[in-house]
Amino acid sequence: MPGRIVAERVIPAIRWRGAAPGGEESAPGTSRYGEETRRTRRGTEERPRCVRAVAEVRGRGEGAGPDRAGLSGRLGSMRIDIATAPGSHPRPNEDWTAVAAPSAGSGGTLIVLDGVTPPPDGDGCVHGVPWFAARLGGALTELSASRREMALADALAESIRRTADAHRSTCDLSHPRTPQATVVMVRWDADTVEHLVLSDSTLLLESPDGEVRAVVDDRLDRIPRAVRRQAAATDALRNAEGGFFTAAVDPDVAAKAVTGRTPASEVHALVGLTDGAARWVEVFREGDWADCLALVRKSGPQELIDRVRAAESADPDGVAFRRGKPYDDATVVYVEP
Repeated sequence: MPGRIVAERVIPAIRWRGAAPGGEESAPGTSRYGEETRRTRRGTEERPRCVRAVAEVRGRGEGAGPDRAGLSGRLGSMRIDIATAPGSHPRPNEDWTAVAAPSAGSGGTLIVLDGVTPPPDGDGCVHGVPWFAARLGGALTELSASRREMALADALAESIRRTADAHRSTCDLSHPRTPQATVVMVRWDADTVEHLVLSDSTLLLESPDGEVRAVVDDRLDRIPRAVRRQAAATDALRNAEGGFFTAAVDPDVAAKAVTGRTPASEVHALVGLTDGAARWVEVFREGDWADCLALVRKSGPQELIDRVRAAESADPDGVAFRRGKPYDDATVVYVEP
């Protein structure tokens, strides 16, 4: 049955396969784990390879409903499928993602970050955006997974504070473009799915009957396009009232995030996307959010990224589809909790 769209403004056994970041060189067309990797070309330039991982997590489904584990206490499973790819060479991928499943076998947490590309004249930081995203993402994963009593907004606030402290003595954190990131967080257990979205990454939640809800923070989209084309004007609205918010230096922005809770029985699957992957819907209009989730479930996250890359390559100068970058980092994470 076609999905309906609603917009909203263990590990005893685990198997991974995919291309490893920073891993050993492998034969063309295959990763070090034997998975096929795909390359596309723009003229004679080889596009950067993606990183893809697929996991099947199995554990004791304590407290899980019959639709998840058959019977409470029986062996349950969780599907996790991840793909991420840099937008252009030689700039590194500034996205960051992680999924953690506790060894007790009940629940999990998802983090998706999209690091904001710095301006050509620098951002006042000696480390760079990938460093920032890794530090912030690591803290978010630790706190959201190990401190389940801590609200997601509180975990984000503490993670921002820790990350800022890690480079406060070496970097100019007052710079308006100091390293920062958009955030998607999800945490689930047998009873509840919690979510948090800050800035322009997207979370999709699918109900058992196929309804797809897009959780978005649309404050950046509310700013007129003419203003967003001017870097100085946009920076004046960055992390400011009446503007938009990202995870950078100020822990208080965590309170500005879009948050919510959904009964676990009402969530069949979820997808986290950075805006480079969400282009398939938001920029190129190839389908709606229900189509996007259905594509990812059937063909995998890499298929969505491949289709975005094809659309970008067909309009490299942004004439038909105006956008900030011809190519953008793209990350897609699919989870059936």
